[in-house]
Amino acid sequence: MAGLVLDGSNPDVSLLYDINGLAQDAPTWFDRVMEFVGEYGIMFGLVLIGLWGWWSVRRRGSAEDSVTAVAGLVWAPLAAGIALLINVPIRGFVERPRPFLDHKGLEVLVAGKTDFSFVSDHATMAMAIAVGVFIAHRKLGLAAIGLALLAGFCRVYMGVHYPTDVIGGFALGTAVALLLTPLALALLTPLVSAISRSPRVGWFVRSRAAREADLAAGTGAGAVGGTRPLGLPEPRPDDNNLAA
Repeated sequence: MAGLVLDGSNPDVSLLYDINGLAQDAPTWFDRVMEFVGEYGIMFGLVLIGLWGWWSVRRRGSAEDSVTAVAGLVWAPLAAGIALLINVPIRGFVERPRPFLDHKGLEVLVAGKTDFSFVSDHATMAMAIAVGVFIAHRKLGLAAIGLALLAGFCRVYMGVHYPTDVIGGFALGTAVALLLTPLALALLTPLVSAISRSPRVGWFVRSRAAREADLAAGTGAGAVGGTRPLGLPEPRPDDNNLAA
């Protein structure tokens, strides 16, 4: 299946030329910026957002909230890795050449791309991470999704992907991050909860100040040796009466 679109009248190709044409009209310094952003900058930004989210959820809300959110943030890069693995056979099956191999006149900002074009690895990974962050932290997740969309635009602007390569990547990353979330959190939440109870590495899930506040309030989070283990509700007065 060598190439999904070769006809220049195809909307996919037309949009490719329209977006990539911006690179031809832009000054050289701007193209270099877009090249860096598209190759490395977006991923670096997503990492910073993930770290910001982790720092935030450790310090706010209840201990249970921190465990759930940290588990979600851990899932984000794992989802990206799984999505990339799934993309390997997809690329081999479709065998779509890079757009600059089939279409003349494109401004290619990154040389040396010899692998197949569909699906875009960058778009797949960026959206999987962004959706994973959104699951754990809505506001930061929206910012991450915005960066993922920008990553897709940059890949077309750079002349290394068709728009449908990017859309396919967004769909794959989103599907993996969402569909596997229940299983992932079922496995990760107990592990993160156990880490939170450790006196040595519990800071990874709950900041020291937050754990001290939990202990003082007696709501603990088995994370800090409080009176109530994670995930278990407080006993109700009715329960005591029934036990009597």
